[in-house]
Amino acid sequence: MASPNILLFLTDDHAQWAMHCAGNSELRTPTFDYLAQHGTRFANAFTPTPVCSPARACLLTGRLASQHGIHDYLASGDPEINDIHWLAQETTLAQLFQAAGYQTGQFGKWHLGQDEHAAAGYDSWFTLGRDYPIPHEGPFRYGVNGRFQTLPGRISHNITEQAVQFLRARDGERPFFMTVGYYATHSPWEGQSERLAASYRHGNFADVPLDETYPFGEQALESLNKTRQKPREALAQYYAAVTEIDTAVARLLDELDGLGQLDNSIIIYTSDHGLNCGHHGIWGKGNGTLPLNMVEESIRVPLIWYDGRSPSVQPHAQTPRTEFVDHLDTFLTILDVAGIAPANKSFVGRSYQPLLHNQAMPDWRAVQFGEYGDVRMIRTSRHKLVYRYPDGPHELFDLAADPREMKNLFNQPDMQPIVQALIGRLEAFFAKNEDPAKSGLRVHNLPRHNFSEAWRTG
Repeated sequence: MASPNILLFLTDDHAQWAMHCAGNSELRTPTFDYLAQHGTRFANAFTPTPVCSPARACLLTGRLASQHGIHDYLASGDPEINDIHWLAQETTLAQLFQAAGYQTGQFGKWHLGQDEHAAAGYDSWFTLGRDYPIPHEGPFRYGVNGRFQTLPGRISHNITEQAVQFLRARDGERPFFMTVGYYATHSPWEGQSERLAASYRHGNFADVPLDETYPFGEQALESLNKTRQKPREALAQYYAAVTEIDTAVARLLDELDGLGQLDNSIIIYTSDHGLNCGHHGIWGKGNGTLPLNMVEESIRVPLIWYDGRSPSVQPHAQTPRTEFVDHLDTFLTILDVAGIAPANKSFVGRSYQPLLHNQAMPDWRAVQFGEYGDVRMIRTSRHKLVYRYPDGPHELFDLAADPREMKNLFNQPDMQPIVQALIGRLEAFFAKNEDPAKSGLRVHNLPRHNFSEAWRTG
């Protein structure tokens, strides 16, 4: 069998809850729904770090933030930060696929430094410029194979058209690996297509609890964005962004079909991290509060696999997989499906390829770990411990009794055996896997990522 093409969508700020196939009753996402119905959707997919740059690095390298050393979003507009070769010591998916003979391309958000220059492993390069946050309508600067170019029009459209050009111009004798990073779901929650936003303004938004308040910190960064003052309008804008991305994904699938390549292509759709749109009273992700948060909406991501070589022939709402998986697992699974050996590095994840074929993996883990700088998390099917080094505040939630994470049980006497057991597992995991020189517990001594780092300003 010929080597499969790999199309990896890595959208920014697309929440797990924001798809019709994931249970949202008002969102229109026919493309995502089709991919889920004829592929595999994971209901418990997580990001290792709930913020842009480190999460992207985790997926592209298969390594923890405490291994690759990126712990917060990178201030791309600051030359001192942008020009650091943050992944110089890592081997990315693109490098591995390029070495295996694939033609490679990156289109859309990169956010890992050196935005205008093609990163190692990429043959074609089209990225968003350095100026975050970005308006959703141009003119706007893009990095195009080593130089900045200003283009008019909507960002989603420009990303899609550049990806289409890559598909049409590629060497037909070689398979391709391409990453497409849409941005529309990122703040500001305004300026979306009026055609789409208008269609959502009279929605009920019943799937979003807008009456919550977050009792474990203060609002920060995106949670202070002026658009939150009109939450219904902000939700209409966010829903419009999701539908815009769904349409853009459909455009690329149609192009693959027209080129006769869809039946030899594997489509993976995910996002870097989750997002709150009023959930818990937060607008944003892990850095939407101080101290940093690890609420479910921040750490959960959408994850859908579609294999054009053997799609499910039954058009039904397929039961999603419920195993805990994350970007570290997805990295190894992508390589496993393509038959490519990973680099000689220490990897925490594990390939879940059998799950894509509805095969059981009875020894799969029942725990999820996370980190954001010096904040670390362990989550089981029942409990979540958030441990903020060195002095807290710490949290323990019983997710069965308190799924909205409103009651902190950390200091409750009868919960101390669970607290101590989870702390032990958390510390053993990082002691085994972290690079001591790049550990999140050393963020005060590591290079600055931006000028709002919680561990320097909080």
